Amino acid sequence: MNKTIKTISVLLVGSLITVGCGGNEDQTWSEDHELSDISFPLEEEVSLKFLTESSSLAPEDPNDKLIYERLEEETGVEIEWRSFVGEAFGDRRNLAMSSGEMPDAIKNAGYSDYELLELANDDAIIPLNDLIDDYMPNLQSVLEKAPEYESMMTAEDGNIYAFPWIEELGEGKESIHSVDNFPWINVEWLEELGLEMPTTTDELKEVLIAFRDNDPAGDGQTIPMSFIINDGGQDPSFLFASFGLGDNWDHTVVTNDGEVKLTTAEEGYKDAISFMNELYEEELLDVEAFEQDWPVYVSKGEEGRYGMYFTWDKGNVTGMNDTFDLMPPLEGPDGHKNVARTNGMGFDRSRMVITSANENLELTAKWIDQLYDPHQSVQNNWGTYGDEEQQNIFAFDESEDMLKHEDLQGTAPVELRERTSVGGPLAILDSYYDEVTTMPDDAAWRLGLMEEVMVPHMQADNIYPNVFHTVEELDRLSSIEADLIPFVQRKKAEWISNGEVEEEWEEYLEELERLSLSEWLEIKQAGYDRATE
Repeated sequence: MNKTIKTISVLLVGSLITVGCGGNEDQTWSEDHELSDISFPLEEEVSLKFLTESSSLAPEDPNDKLIYERLEEETGVEIEWRSFVGEAFGDRRNLAMSSGEMPDAIKNAGYSDYELLELANDDAIIPLNDLIDDYMPNLQSVLEKAPEYESMMTAEDGNIYAFPWIEELGEGKESIHSVDNFPWINVEWLEELGLEMPTTTDELKEVLIAFRDNDPAGDGQTIPMSFIINDGGQDPSFLFASFGLGDNWDHTVVTNDGEVKLTTAEEGYKDAISFMNELYEEELLDVEAFEQDWPVYVSKGEEGRYGMYFTWDKGNVTGMNDTFDLMPPLEGPDGHKNVARTNGMGFDRSRMVITSANENLELTAKWIDQLYDPHQSVQNNWGTYGDEEQQNIFAFDESEDMLKHEDLQGTAPVELRERTSVGGPLAILDSYYDEVTTMPDDAAWRLGLMEEVMVPHMQADNIYPNVFHTVEELDRLSSIEADLIPFVQRKKAEWISNGEVEEEWEEYLEELERLSLSEWLEIKQAGYDRATE
């Protein structure tokens, strides 16, 4: 799902949510255990009532997961879960917050910034600052080692309303999130046809023509280039950076002078679209690229039909073999070479909230703090060890006090993760690798490619940070983006196929202004300036 549209839809859902006030006398789901000065394990077991989202691959009762079984033994706290899958979770979460049966807390909450602030304004969730200061040494330790996260957690009113998920895998330009849409090219076909790895956009065009004319897939099945337009990692916008600032999934970049730009309003963007239209006119692009979904995209990759395609990890589309290799960034017609950075990072602001119905704040805070213990965070994120009933993602080396990733022998890591991990609030810092845990093989491989192939050509020193906008800003951003983003994405697809970008460009820029581009840039710039001051 396209990330920009997903963000917009969450914001709009937030504007519709109806929440109950913290003083509602009918909120009877929570009970007061009258505990203070708590240390684990408790002398007598007590319970807390949480609502959560879970994977369809996971046990129906979260307490059947080994991670939660161990937590209950270690703390003496039984969690009474209400667990829901997929879209049902959002509906039940909103109902619980408005019906008078609020849980003590919501884990894997998934709230947008807008929703968090609206819930806080209605006293449905509570500020967490004092709880963190008084009862949460593990989280405090994380924030001391990486203080930048505290500002990301904190709203403009100075309060923290949710516990975050943090997963570091490289930093700065070398972060694993710096580029979503890696361009994978069929090096077996290059060798078979006596071609070199392309180094310019013109050379890429000639390579794709050779793929088309020689049909290495056979029977006319060759697809020189495929993608899924406007679909994050599957979008072809990696190529756009050969013509200027480039593009990314939220169409937002920051210049080295600290100026926020909408990528789709830049002159280089127009030139990139014209290049893509040249490829379209030569019948080098997948005719289904403007409408296909992920399963179709993968199936054609598995059938060996692609000369080139885009995705995060080739293993998901064409397998972890030597058929495809990562294509380096290309020089454009004027010799320009660049890799546009995304604004992604391993940080989610709202992985858990505590509701105003909670009568056991110290107990709840201390239980949540266990999730920020380094060894616990690693397991919560990926899975555990020592499970005798199913495959483990880790082995625990007692002599080194380290969780070491196991050879999964072909099992998809994401599938095992969804069955055994619990997500939620956690923190994995770069300093944990080789101390607390090993780095996953697939992540280490991708980071190596990033450092070797991409980082040397990243011209941007800045990304747009994870800004915690105000409610008023979010109101305007969501309203503007509801029209602006669909418009630019529609024109992108249209222009690649119809070639009318030059003729329509000035009219297009005028329409962007009519759709409040200047106001959007002003709000985004203000947020950037606050976050980086």
